[in-house]
Amino acid sequence: MEVKVQTDEEVQRVIEQQLQPLLEHSPIPEKLMKTPLQRFIRKTFKGTAHLSNLLPTGTVLGFQMFSPILTNKGHCLTSATHSLTLGLLAACCASCFILSFTDSFRDAKGKVRYGLATSRGLWVIDGSVTLAPDVAAGYRLKFIDFVHAFMSIVVFAAVALFDQNIVKCFCPMPSEETKKLLVAVPLWTGVVCCLFFVVFPSKRHGIGFPLSRG
Repeated sequence: MEVKVQTDEEVQRVIEQQLQPLLEHSPIPEKLMKTPLQRFIRKTFKGTAHLSNLLPTGTVLGFQMFSPILTNKGHCLTSATHSLTLGLLAACCASCFILSFTDSFRDAKGKVRYGLATSRGLWVIDGSVTLAPDVAAGYRLKFIDFVHAFMSIVVFAAVALFDQNIVKCFCPMPSEETKKLLVAVPLWTGVVCCLFFVVFPSKRHGIGFPLSRG
């Protein structure tokens, strides 16, 4: 009696032929439609997750690096730890405020130069380039610069409240209402700040912020 031995390819072909009718008649799951509230919540969390993009890069990196070290990973057992953590928060707030008044431009060689906006124009930090009066006038301080600086501090406060090391340091055993506030306050603060920067975007490209392509 002759026994026919099937190869792996033939076995695979037989299996596919048997499964094909089942695949053709299997129902295709419909994509679940999200409600407007679910879409809003999703966009809200997506926006607050990118809050750090509204802050100077160096400030955010410095905060993320020193926060677990100075807070002892959220276990602030001594007054010195609390003081160091408060110093970190104050330094980051000051950095966000001051860097909001910085701006940049490209010189004749295409090199990026940074300066500090003043009432007269732009004060170049390294002093190697002097802008013409008509060009410097475009970099003068405006009222919206102070608003952006204040909002940057608010954004950083929201980012700090999202950091569990900071929360555990100053509020190690929060009540249920406090927990809800620690979630709701930075969340809605982030929403308001994101909307503000969308409606009134900053035209400056200072230290720690993305440079313009021009």
